Amino acid sequence: MTIDAPRAQLIHIETDRRLGHEWDEWDGGPLPSGGDFSAPPGLFFRYAALTLVVLCAAAAGVLFLLAPRLAALAPALPRAVGWALVGAFGLAGLWLTALAVSFYGGVALLPERLLENLTSRIARLVGRRDWVEHAAIDVYNALAEHRGRKVGKGELLVLIPRCLSKQALDGVLAIAGRYEVPVFVATRGQLARRVIRERRPRAVVAVACERDMMTGLRDVAGKLPVLGLTMRLANGPCRDAMIDLDVMESWVRGLVGA
Repeated sequence: MTIDAPRAQLIHIETDRRLGHEWDEWDGGPLPSGGDFSAPPGLFFRYAALTLVVLCAAAAGVLFLLAPRLAALAPALPRAVGWALVGAFGLAGLWLTALAVSFYGGVALLPERLLENLTSRIARLVGRRDWVEHAAIDVYNALAEHRGRKVGKGELLVLIPRCLSKQALDGVLAIAGRYEVPVFVATRGQLARRVIRERRPRAVVAVACERDMMTGLRDVAGKLPVLGLTMRLANGPCRDAMIDLDVMESWVRGLVGA
Protein backbone atom coordinates (compact mmCIF):
# COMPACT_ATOMS: atom_id res chain seq x y z
CA MET A 1 0.00 0.00 0.00
CA THR A 2 1.33 3.46 -0.93
CA ILE A 3 1.43 6.08 1.83
CA ASP A 4 1.06 9.68 0.70
CA ALA A 5 3.71 12.13 1.79
CA PRO A 6 2.53 14.56 4.48
CA ARG A 7 1.27 17.94 3.28
CA ALA A 8 1.28 21.08 5.37
CA GLN A 9 -1.91 22.80 6.42
CA LEU A 10 -2.63 25.89 4.33
CA ILE A 11 -3.76 28.83 6.47
CA HIS A 12 -5.41 31.88 4.87
CA ILE A 13 -5.24 35.29 6.49
CA GLU A 14 -7.41 38.23 5.32
CA THR A 15 -5.79 41.64 5.79
CA ASP A 16 -6.32 45.19 4.63
CA ARG A 17 -3.70 45.92 1.96
CA ARG A 18 -4.41 44.38 -1.43
CA LEU A 19 -1.79 41.92 -2.67
CA GLY A 20 -0.18 42.95 -5.93
CA HIS A 21 -0.78 46.69 -5.48
CA GLU A 22 2.82 47.21 -6.66
CA TRP A 23 1.69 46.21 -10.17
CA ASP A 24 -1.22 48.64 -10.55
CA GLU A 25 0.35 50.21 -13.66
CA TRP A 26 0.64 46.87 -15.51
CA ASP A 27 -1.17 47.11 -18.88
CA GLY A 28 -1.87 43.39 -19.23
CA GLY A 29 0.84 42.77 -21.82
CA PRO A 30 3.66 40.23 -21.53
CA LEU A 31 6.33 41.10 -19.00
CA PRO A 32 9.96 41.53 -20.10
CA SER A 33 12.03 38.34 -20.08
CA GLY A 34 8.88 36.29 -19.61
CA GLY A 35 8.51 37.57 -16.06
CA ASP A 36 11.94 36.30 -15.01
CA PHE A 37 13.92 39.21 -13.52
CA SER A 38 16.99 37.23 -12.50
CA ALA A 39 20.10 39.42 -12.39
CA PRO A 40 23.66 39.09 -11.08
CA PRO A 41 24.23 40.60 -7.62
CA GLY A 42 26.79 42.96 -9.13
CA LEU A 43 23.91 44.89 -10.70
CA PHE A 44 22.77 45.97 -7.25
CA PHE A 45 26.23 47.18 -6.29
CA ARG A 46 26.60 49.15 -9.52
CA TYR A 47 23.25 50.88 -9.08
CA ALA A 48 23.93 51.52 -5.39
CA ALA A 49 27.25 53.16 -6.24
CA LEU A 50 25.64 55.20 -9.01
CA THR A 51 22.89 56.34 -6.65
CA LEU A 52 25.48 57.41 -4.10
CA VAL A 53 27.37 59.44 -6.73
CA VAL A 54 24.18 61.13 -7.98
CA LEU A 55 23.05 62.03 -4.45
CA CYS A 56 26.49 63.39 -3.64
CA ALA A 57 26.51 65.56 -6.77
CA ALA A 58 22.97 66.80 -6.05
CA ALA A 59 23.89 67.68 -2.47
CA ALA A 60 26.98 69.54 -3.65
CA GLY A 61 24.89 71.50 -6.15
CA VAL A 62 22.34 72.50 -3.54
CA LEU A 63 25.09 73.57 -1.16
CA PHE A 64 26.70 75.67 -3.90
CA LEU A 65 23.41 77.50 -4.51
CA LEU A 66 22.69 78.03 -0.82
CA ALA A 67 26.22 78.95 0.23
CA PRO A 68 25.70 82.75 0.00
CA ARG A 69 22.61 82.61 2.18
CA LEU A 70 24.30 80.30 4.68
CA ALA A 71 27.33 82.59 4.80
CA ALA A 72 25.04 85.51 5.56
CA LEU A 73 23.87 83.66 8.64
CA ALA A 74 27.38 82.65 9.69
CA PRO A 75 30.58 82.86 7.59
CA ALA A 76 31.75 79.41 8.66
CA LEU A 77 28.39 77.70 8.03
CA PRO A 78 28.89 76.70 4.35
CA ARG A 79 32.21 75.04 5.17
CA ALA A 80 30.69 73.22 8.16
CA VAL A 81 27.78 71.94 6.08
CA GLY A 82 30.20 70.90 3.35
CA TRP A 83 32.31 68.85 5.73
CA ALA A 84 29.17 67.29 7.21
CA LEU A 85 28.12 66.17 3.74
CA VAL A 86 31.60 64.80 3.05
CA GLY A 87 31.40 62.81 6.28
CA ALA A 88 27.92 61.48 5.53
CA PHE A 89 28.77 60.35 2.01
CA GLY A 90 32.09 58.96 3.22
CA LEU A 91 30.24 56.78 5.72
CA ALA A 92 27.83 55.68 3.01
CA GLY A 93 30.76 54.72 0.81
CA LEU A 94 32.33 52.73 3.65
CA TRP A 95 29.02 50.96 4.26
CA LEU A 96 28.76 49.98 0.59
CA THR A 97 32.34 48.72 0.63
CA ALA A 98 31.69 46.69 3.79
CA LEU A 99 28.55 45.28 2.22
CA ALA A 100 30.44 44.18 -0.90
CA VAL A 101 33.19 42.57 1.19
CA SER A 102 30.58 40.84 3.36
CA PHE A 103 28.79 39.50 0.30
CA TYR A 104 31.73 38.41 -1.81
CA GLY A 105 33.95 37.41 1.12
CA GLY A 106 31.29 35.65 3.17
CA VAL A 107 32.21 37.58 6.32
CA ALA A 108 29.79 39.97 8.05
CA LEU A 109 31.77 43.15 8.75
CA LEU A 110 28.85 45.11 10.17
CA PRO A 111 26.00 44.31 12.60
CA GLU A 112 23.09 42.37 11.15
CA ARG A 113 20.58 45.22 11.38
CA LEU A 114 22.93 47.67 9.67
CA LEU A 115 23.77 45.31 6.80
CA GLU A 116 20.40 43.78 6.04
CA ASN A 117 18.16 46.75 6.82
CA LEU A 118 20.17 49.22 4.76
CA THR A 119 20.50 46.73 1.89
CA SER A 120 16.73 46.62 1.54
CA ARG A 121 16.43 50.41 1.74
CA ILE A 122 19.14 51.28 -0.77
CA ALA A 123 17.55 48.88 -3.27
CA ARG A 124 14.29 50.79 -2.99
CA LEU A 125 16.09 54.09 -3.35
CA VAL A 126 17.53 53.29 -6.79
CA GLY A 127 14.06 53.02 -8.27
CA ARG A 128 11.56 50.38 -9.29
CA ARG A 129 13.72 48.29 -11.57
CA ASP A 130 12.79 44.67 -11.06
CA TRP A 131 16.22 43.40 -12.06
CA VAL A 132 17.96 45.65 -9.53
CA GLU A 133 15.53 44.58 -6.81
CA HIS A 134 16.10 40.92 -7.71
CA ALA A 135 19.87 41.42 -7.41
CA ALA A 136 19.37 43.22 -4.07
CA ILE A 137 17.24 40.35 -2.75
CA ASP A 138 19.97 37.87 -3.72
CA VAL A 139 22.50 39.97 -1.79
CA TYR A 140 20.13 40.14 1.18
CA ASN A 141 19.60 36.37 1.13
CA ALA A 142 23.33 35.71 0.96
CA LEU A 143 23.92 37.88 4.03
CA ALA A 144 21.17 36.02 5.89
CA GLU A 145 22.49 32.59 4.88
CA HIS A 146 26.04 33.47 5.97
CA ARG A 147 24.80 33.67 9.55
CA GLY A 148 23.90 29.97 9.60
CA ARG A 149 20.81 30.36 11.75
CA LYS A 150 19.02 27.31 13.15
CA VAL A 151 15.46 27.27 14.50
CA GLY A 152 12.95 24.69 15.63
CA LYS A 153 10.25 23.43 13.28
CA GLY A 154 7.59 25.33 15.18
CA GLU A 155 9.65 28.50 15.03
CA LEU A 156 9.78 28.78 11.23
CA LEU A 157 7.01 30.24 9.06
CA VAL A 158 6.58 29.88 5.30
CA LEU A 159 4.68 32.81 3.78
CA ILE A 160 3.37 32.56 0.21
CA PRO A 161 1.11 34.68 -2.03
CA ARG A 162 -2.18 33.46 -3.45
CA CYS A 163 -0.93 33.78 -7.03
CA LEU A 164 1.21 30.63 -7.11
CA SER A 165 0.43 28.06 -9.78
CA LYS A 166 -1.08 24.77 -8.63
CA GLN A 167 2.21 23.02 -9.31
CA ALA A 168 4.15 25.51 -7.20
CA LEU A 169 1.57 25.45 -4.40
CA ASP A 170 1.59 21.65 -4.27
CA GLY A 171 5.37 21.71 -4.12
CA VAL A 172 5.41 24.22 -1.25
CA LEU A 173 2.88 22.20 0.74
CA ALA A 174 4.87 19.01 0.20
CA ILE A 175 8.08 20.66 1.43
CA ALA A 176 6.39 22.20 4.45
CA GLY A 177 4.78 18.87 5.23
CA ARG A 178 8.10 17.03 5.14
CA TYR A 179 9.67 19.46 7.60
CA GLU A 180 6.51 20.05 9.68
CA VAL A 181 6.40 23.84 9.28
CA PRO A 182 3.21 25.89 8.82
CA VAL A 183 2.36 27.66 5.55
CA PHE A 184 0.38 30.90 5.45
CA VAL A 185 -1.07 32.20 2.19
CA ALA A 186 -1.52 35.94 1.65
CA THR A 187 -4.89 37.09 0.40
CA ARG A 188 -3.97 40.67 1.23
CA GLY A 189 -0.66 42.42 1.60
CA GLN A 190 -0.40 43.07 5.36
CA LEU A 191 -0.11 39.32 5.98
CA ALA A 192 3.54 39.21 6.96
CA ARG A 193 3.30 41.77 9.73
CA ARG A 194 0.12 40.34 11.20
CA VAL A 195 1.28 36.71 11.12
CA ILE A 196 4.71 37.59 12.47
CA ARG A 197 3.18 39.65 15.26
CA GLU A 198 0.80 36.86 16.26
CA ARG A 199 3.00 33.80 15.70
CA ARG A 200 6.32 35.32 16.84
CA PRO A 201 8.52 33.10 14.63
CA ARG A 202 12.30 33.07 14.86
CA ALA A 203 12.74 32.84 11.07
CA VAL A 204 10.67 33.22 7.91
CA VAL A 205 10.88 31.90 4.35
CA ALA A 206 8.79 34.26 2.21
CA VAL A 207 7.68 34.03 -1.42
CA ALA A 208 6.75 37.12 -3.47
CA CYS A 209 7.56 39.06 -6.61
CA GLU A 210 10.49 41.45 -6.43
CA ARG A 211 8.30 44.49 -5.76
CA ASP A 212 6.27 43.00 -2.93
CA MET A 213 9.38 41.29 -1.52
CA MET A 214 11.26 44.57 -1.18
CA THR A 215 8.27 46.13 0.59
CA GLY A 216 8.15 43.22 3.02
CA LEU A 217 11.89 43.12 3.64
CA ARG A 218 11.86 46.81 4.45
CA ASP A 219 9.35 46.08 7.23
CA VAL A 220 11.33 43.30 8.95
CA ALA A 221 14.96 43.67 7.78
CA GLY A 222 17.39 43.38 10.67
CA LYS A 223 14.60 42.50 13.10
CA LEU A 224 13.81 38.94 12.03
CA PRO A 225 15.74 36.39 9.92
CA VAL A 226 14.04 36.25 6.51
CA LEU A 227 14.94 34.44 3.30
CA GLY A 228 13.06 35.82 0.29
CA LEU A 229 12.28 33.62 -2.71
CA THR A 230 11.22 35.54 -5.82
CA MET A 231 8.80 34.20 -8.44
CA ARG A 232 8.79 33.80 -12.22
CA LEU A 233 5.78 35.66 -13.63
CA ALA A 234 5.38 33.96 -17.01
CA ASN A 235 1.65 34.79 -17.09
CA GLY A 236 1.97 38.29 -15.67
CA PRO A 237 1.81 39.46 -12.05
CA CYS A 238 -0.55 37.80 -9.58
CA ARG A 239 -1.31 34.76 -11.75
CA ASP A 240 0.13 31.20 -11.92
CA ALA A 241 3.57 32.20 -10.65
CA MET A 242 6.37 29.64 -10.46
CA ILE A 243 9.21 29.32 -7.95
CA ASP A 244 12.39 27.29 -7.54
CA LEU A 245 11.24 24.56 -5.17
CA ASP A 246 14.76 23.17 -4.76
CA VAL A 247 15.92 26.50 -3.32
CA MET A 248 12.95 26.63 -0.97
CA GLU A 249 13.60 23.13 0.32
CA SER A 250 17.28 23.83 0.88
CA TRP A 251 16.40 26.95 2.88
CA VAL A 252 13.77 25.20 5.02
CA ARG A 253 16.07 22.23 5.61
CA GLY A 254 18.96 24.51 6.53
CA LEU A 255 16.92 26.57 8.97
CA VAL A 256 15.32 23.67 10.86
CA GLY A 257 18.53 21.65 10.80
CA ALA A 258 16.84 18.58 9.33
